[in-house]
Amino acid sequence: MPGENLSRDEARERAALLSVDGYDVSLDVRSAVGPSDPESGAPRTFRSVTTIRFRCAEPGATSFADLIAPSVTAVSLNGRDLDPSEVFDGSRITLEDLAADNELVVDAQCAYSRTGEGLHRFVDPEDGEVYLYTQYEPADSRRVFANFEQPDLKAPFRFEVRAPEEWTVWSNGAGERVDGMWRFAETKPISTYITCVVAGPYHYVTDSYERVFADGTRLEIPLGAMCRKGLAPYFDADDVFLVTKQGLDFFHDHFDYPYPFGKYDQAFVPEYNLGAMENPGMVTFREEYIFRGKVTQTSYEGRANVILHEMAHMWFGDLVTMVWWDDLWLKESFADFMGTFANVGATRFKDAWITFANRRKAWAYRADQLPSTHPITADIRDLQDAKLNFDGITYAKGASVLKQLVAYVGQDAFLEGARRYFKRHAYGNTRLGDLLSVLEETSGRDMGAWARSWLQTAGVNSLTPQVLLDGEGRVSELAVLQEAAESHPELRPHRVAVGLYRRGADGALERYTRAEVDVDGPRTVVAELAGAEAPELVLVNDDDLTYCKTRFDETSLATLRAALGDMSDPLARALCWSALWNMTRDALLPARDFVDLVLRFANRESDIGVLQMLHAWAESAVTHYVAPEWREQGVRLLTQGASVQLYAAEAGSEHQLAWARFFARVTDEPGFELLTSLLDGTVTLPGLTVDQELRWAFLDTLAAHNVVGEKELAAELARDDTASGKRHQVRCLAARPSAAVKAQAWAQVVESDALSNALVEATIAGFTQPSQRELIAPYAEKYFAAIERVWEERSIQIGMDVVRGLFPSLQQSQATLEATDAWLADHEDAAPALRRLVLEARDDLARGLRGQACDAEASTA
Repeated sequence: MPGENLSRDEARERAALLSVDGYDVSLDVRSAVGPSDPESGAPRTFRSVTTIRFRCAEPGATSFADLIAPSVTAVSLNGRDLDPSEVFDGSRITLEDLAADNELVVDAQCAYSRTGEGLHRFVDPEDGEVYLYTQYEPADSRRVFANFEQPDLKAPFRFEVRAPEEWTVWSNGAGERVDGMWRFAETKPISTYITCVVAGPYHYVTDSYERVFADGTRLEIPLGAMCRKGLAPYFDADDVFLVTKQGLDFFHDHFDYPYPFGKYDQAFVPEYNLGAMENPGMVTFREEYIFRGKVTQTSYEGRANVILHEMAHMWFGDLVTMVWWDDLWLKESFADFMGTFANVGATRFKDAWITFANRRKAWAYRADQLPSTHPITADIRDLQDAKLNFDGITYAKGASVLKQLVAYVGQDAFLEGARRYFKRHAYGNTRLGDLLSVLEETSGRDMGAWARSWLQTAGVNSLTPQVLLDGEGRVSELAVLQEAAESHPELRPHRVAVGLYRRGADGALERYTRAEVDVDGPRTVVAELAGAEAPELVLVNDDDLTYCKTRFDETSLATLRAALGDMSDPLARALCWSALWNMTRDALLPARDFVDLVLRFANRESDIGVLQMLHAWAESAVTHYVAPEWREQGVRLLTQGASVQLYAAEAGSEHQLAWARFFARVTDEPGFELLTSLLDGTVTLPGLTVDQELRWAFLDTLAAHNVVGEKELAAELARDDTASGKRHQVRCLAARPSAAVKAQAWAQVVESDALSNALVEATIAGFTQPSQRELIAPYAEKYFAAIERVWEERSIQIGMDVVRGLFPSLQQSQATLEATDAWLADHEDAAPALRRLVLEARDDLARGLRGQACDAEASTA
């Protein structure tokens, strides 16, 4: 990654100097098919010819264009040929003596990607077909064409692509094939990182959307959806189009700004690093959103949320774009909030706020307690900083804070602010102040104070109820105590609902009164609740209005231990589970107690998404937070509990499937026989279809415990000889408990760059098995010896995968903590982004050790 970075200061200087009028980009990707020359050692390349028309505010000045390519054939500036060897250094093209009006032409050989960055080339093992797609954010379009790679140098783009005869090509604008060349309509002014090309023999389905506005004007949007041919039998495009149309209706209703980018294609592509990307008119998604086997409604809800998230970006991010990555939240926080807001308001997923409270906020709470936490409006010094800030703060915390903002200013004022924002800044770039000014206009509130508390400070507050009763057993005073971590001591204003719960005659734990209050400062009295009957449970962030960690008083905690499953409201129940998990991670609740709560009450959980989250948390509790001497018993208890619920679940239900997957992940030796019997068909469970995806889930566990080996996994791949099957097989092969297997997996990921990004991810996932702590212990030392070299030599995506995925997180000891500290002390000059990843992993390790100490203490109490 050396030489490929771009600083904020450089971008600011270039933006002050240059204005871009337009791009013409011509790509020839016919080289994507056919044999390569492995002996040469050179990457497979394609021709890229770019013409950029731009102005310079200071004629005679020097600037640069961005390009990462193996070679440059020719460069001309204003008709003057430049020597590529003199002006191109591998990532930048120096541009001297600029005129007021300029034309730059760059003819280069760019490399196809194997890492999902740039123009990714994928060969389908099922049929040998080749598929291409681009992925750029934050700054990888320069791997495909020469440009000015920063979000505030917007321009219109015209693409043309020459591709194999039998292929179809898509881009941001509508396209047609003329004389063997695909030519696309010029785009509106957009940033480089959201341009896109998709090419290959994709399976393509079409539909259309139409809307008539109040003034009688008609908007027609051609819709398309595509995937690899091998996934076509599983592709439920009708549901994708249904959610798409519902979303377009919803956003037109609320934004009062017609969709501005013409067509709306959605491509589900292989080996994708992200969930999706909001390229206008050509949205890309990971193909795992096409489900090859039975999944729960949580998966469909999640896909709908992503579709709507990306659609919201058409306005927040594409139409109006941040100046620099400091204000990444201006698009990601809004899209994350709008995804759930639209899911609830427009689709069949009316309980999506429960999923948000349970899943998205869990991501935010974790990120906000890491040493790398940052304000929502972050300090992004360069592109490496930007890459790492696509995190739980920018997305989930930002969305949570926007949810609080809606409660603070009112939904009508919030949406009217959005409408003015779009109209005022269409096709332009903005900063924080631009949004705050329209919200002040529409709400009449001082947004500066709100922004200082919520957007410009880091950390999460804890809210705890304090209940005082009078002699008659009624509330004499109920207060909310607010605390903050020493590292981030900011106390914030919170608009919260405080709910009082007690058990009724039927045993259900239900809310009997509620009060909203503005919490401000360390202690806030909720006057409205004075005189209420004594509660068995106080929930201080009822209805999930604010972003905080919820704590409980002793009475409330005792009630949850006894009767959590009796709570009738699914959102309140989800909030309680989330609070209990936060207490476990904070070493305030012994992890074995959390496991016990899951074993006793998870079977009562009606919301399938919450149930699946509880499964993940229980597995994490046993892996990272219970005392080591109790871990084996914890695994046995989870296995037994999962087995009981698997047999008890309604035949064919989502709960049965969720328990089957959980059983497969956590089972120990007594459960292996059931898995093998379900695989070979000698045992069947009524209603449980052991489809191909479930087969691989079973084999993953069996491979990790040496019940199946290379022969059985090869046979399974023959049965499922697809791209998905290959990824599963690679993961299972790396999971086998053998020193030779681990050495090979390590070498394939750390010492070689032959594997694609998807197979790197699969290999790392297989390598790290909780049941193999001793086997992989020697790799802790190797990890610290290798990571700086890996970071310097590999792409940032692969570097992130390796540094995060291979950190010795299962070697939970003071020695590992000290080894991590020693590396940090010895590498103070390492890339800040690399140090951040190691610091985050260290924090997770230290948190786990604190949790284990809490759990061990409870065992002796």
